[in-house]
Amino acid sequence: MKILVVGDLVGENGVQKLKKELPTIKEKENIDFVIVNAENAAGGMGITVSIFKELKKLNVDAITMGNHTWGKKDIFTFIDHEKMNRPANYSRGVVGKGYHIYSCKGKRMGVINLMGRTDMAVQLDNPFTKIEDILEEIKGKTDCIIVDFHAEATAEKIAMKYFLNGKVTFVFGTHTHVQTADEEITKEGTAYISDIGMTGPKESIIGMDIEASLKRFLTSLPERYKLAEGECMLNGCILEIDDENCRPVSIQRINLP
Repeated sequence: MKILVVGDLVGENGVQKLKKELPTIKEKENIDFVIVNAENAAGGMGITVSIFKELKKLNVDAITMGNHTWGKKDIFTFIDHEKMNRPANYSRGVVGKGYHIYSCKGKRMGVINLMGRTDMAVQLDNPFTKIEDILEEIKGKTDCIIVDFHAEATAEKIAMKYFLNGKVTFVFGTHTHVQTADEEITKEGTAYISDIGMTGPKESIIGMDIEASLKRFLTSLPERYKLAEGECMLNGCILEIDDENCRPVSIQRINLP
C-alpha cells in the first residue's frame, strides 16, 4: 500500500497545483491513500467550503489542519465531515475531531492530527499526553496509524518521533513549509520526517510575498502578509507499507517544481 501526504497547501494557487499534479502522481506511483494538510489553503489562512469541495472531487481521503484551522468561518459548516481532522489537542469541547479511522485495501487507517506548543502562540493541551489517550481509545481498532504533527520546533517534532517510536506507523511534520531531508524508518518500525514542506508559490517566503515579508524583518513594524504569486511547487512524501503487516517499507520525499 502506498500513502501520499502533501505539505501545507498555501493559497488558491497551491490548490490548483495540487489539482494539476495529483492525478499524475497517483497514477505513476500507484497511490492508495491521500492525506493533505489544508490549513493555509484559503488565502493563506484556513479553508473554505469551495476548497473543501475541490479536495473532495480530487478524492483526497483525509484533510489535516493546524494553527489556522479557524481562519475561515466556513469551516464550521463541514468540520464534522469524516475527511476533516483538526488538531486533537485543542481544548475539550471544541467542535470537530482530532482523528478518524478510514478503510483502505481492507486495512483500518488511523489518521491523527496534533499541534505542537513551542512558539505556536495557541493555547493547547499537551500533545504528548493527548496522543497517549487517543492511542488507548483506538487500541485494537486500527491496522496502521499516521500522525500529522503540526509544529514549529524541530526539537518538539523529533521528541514526538521518539515518544511514538514503535507505537505508530508514520509521524510527519507540517507547518514550517520547508521540506526537511531527515526521512527515516526506525528500527522499531516507525517512519518519520520532520517536515514535508508546502504546496504553494516557489518564489516566496514560506508562501508569502517576498517584499511584504522582508519589510517585517527590516523594520520590525507590523506589515500585513499577502500571498506570493507565480509558479508553484508541490512538496510531499510517499510512504509504502507492507500489505500484510502494515510496517513501513520505504519513505520518499516529493518536490515538484
